[in-house]
Amino acid sequence: MSSHIFSRDPVQVPFVDTENRSINTAIPAPGTRDILENLDIVESRSMHGQIPIIWDSADDFNIFDIAGNKFIDFTSAIFFANVGHSNQHIKKAMQTMLDKPIMGCYAYGNEIRARYLKKLIKFSGSNFEKAFLLSAGTEATEAALKLMRLSGQSKKKDRLGIVAFENNWHGRTLGAQMMSGNLKQKEWIGYSDKDIHHLAFPYPWELDGESGDSFFSKHMNKLLETGIDPKTDLCGMILETFQGWGALFYPQEFVQAAKKFCSDHDIVLTFDEMQSGFARTGKAFGYQHYGVEPDLICCGKGMGNGYPLSGVIGKAEIMDLPEIGNMSSTHSANPMACAVGLAVLEEIESGDLINESHRKGNLLKSKLNELKEVSQGRISHVLGEGLISAILFQDPVTGTADDLIASQISEKCYEKGLLVVHTGRESIKLGPPLTISDEALFEGIDIIIESFNEVVKTK
Repeated sequence: MSSHIFSRDPVQVPFVDTENRSINTAIPAPGTRDILENLDIVESRSMHGQIPIIWDSADDFNIFDIAGNKFIDFTSAIFFANVGHSNQHIKKAMQTMLDKPIMGCYAYGNEIRARYLKKLIKFSGSNFEKAFLLSAGTEATEAALKLMRLSGQSKKKDRLGIVAFENNWHGRTLGAQMMSGNLKQKEWIGYSDKDIHHLAFPYPWELDGESGDSFFSKHMNKLLETGIDPKTDLCGMILETFQGWGALFYPQEFVQAAKKFCSDHDIVLTFDEMQSGFARTGKAFGYQHYGVEPDLICCGKGMGNGYPLSGVIGKAEIMDLPEIGNMSSTHSANPMACAVGLAVLEEIESGDLINESHRKGNLLKSKLNELKEVSQGRISHVLGEGLISAILFQDPVTGTADDLIASQISEKCYEKGLLVVHTGRESIKLGPPLTISDEALFEGIDIIIESFNEVVKTK
């Protein structure tokens, strides 16, 4: 993580008044420090690390702080508000369930649940037949781990091996962190699962002209040379659809080689679609960029647009492996969550948000690449698909990652009325609601350019 600490002390900044943003106070707004200090007392520090803003309300692609300052949101609240904050169609669906009234229990069915699952499976792709609803993304990846191993055990009792990838991220609970590739963040576990293996991730700077399929084969062969037999030892493979911190997608031929390997050896292929699902990347789901069909996908974030909702979607033969009652969660598939999920899908369809994400994403990347060209080597990569992008920064002399400039630009954008995602690394992530207007999108890009130029001047 970056060593940069965002100041909580109000700083006088130029006032702003446009249709899409307004800054009328010092930033952070007066009173922000007091609220954050109260949170420091009662809340784990692990919850903190983003820009010091206290949200008061949110509407579509705008965030309002406690002083009424209006910001353009390029975060979607960490990539879940795909159909816009406080979406009216979703609010109406929620109110309908409150008025009914029904709260529900996973053990008993209801009509809205049946409607939602039917639409969800159809939306997800022709390869999928059944779904299992949950509340949080990490629950979904844990469920996928269980399903992959149940699949392996159905063929051979001790066929437990899972292939994952370095620096991919799958959640914060035990199994999810075992599959995640960040070694430091799972030191707390105290041991490693000998049957979870990590292959190298095909970073653009690691490929050095090598093809994606060659890279996959080379590193998979290194694993097999340790004595692993894929037909008897491996049951599953899980990929984060893109590596989150940098919106790093795989080369298509890499994923296609992974799919072929799984198909050849009867291994369950799972995509972790937490950030990439529900039109975020200009496709219904991110896996569709690779020309493959996985066996399972794990979903969350944009699935509920801020309401706790996640799930695993897959082939019936895998989804039905657990015995009755063997996979359930107290709050899963509750009627409110299903009503919200259904409303999200309806909004994606009615707003043509898959195509809009693709179109707006092209506009975003085009402008960011223009900035890269004139950055004098300070921007190493502009990455992403659809409305998920990342700008990677480097020292122009040494070529080493520059996390400080990323943090400084994030802070400068905030002072000007734009919220971006602070990764704590050498990147800034950008993911506005898919409903953002073209005007607000361009205005946000202009702020990034202004902020970059102002920070660079101080170097």
